[in-house]
Amino acid sequence: MTLQPPASFPQGVDDKVSFHRTELSLILSLYGRMVAAGEWRDYGISLLRDVAVFSVFRRTAEFPLYRIEKRPKLRSRQGQYAVIGMEGQVLKRGNDLRQVLRVLERKLIRVVE
Repeated sequence: MTLQPPASFPQGVDDKVSFHRTELSLILSLYGRMVAAGEWRDYGISLLRDVAVFSVFRRTAEFPLYRIEKRPKLRSRQGQYAVIGMEGQVLKRGNDLRQVLRVLERKLIRVVE
């Protein structure tokens, strides 16, 4: 007797990397503050086989300003979380998402005259 997955779940869902609720909460908290500051306007989420990507846009039709990536295969090496800039440079990488997102929180600090 073989067990079949329920018909309501599409095949291959378990193959994709995704953000956990707590991870998404941290990311969306930062996103909300940046939207309130007028820096960011839109986002997109891609769930792929090896990586989950949260892309941030200034305008909808542009390239992403930043990509927040989760690559579980890099957990024991460089760290599974990374913030990548528009030109592809890695701004911060590590295993603690809160620490990795701090590189973007610095953008909120401005000099007030």
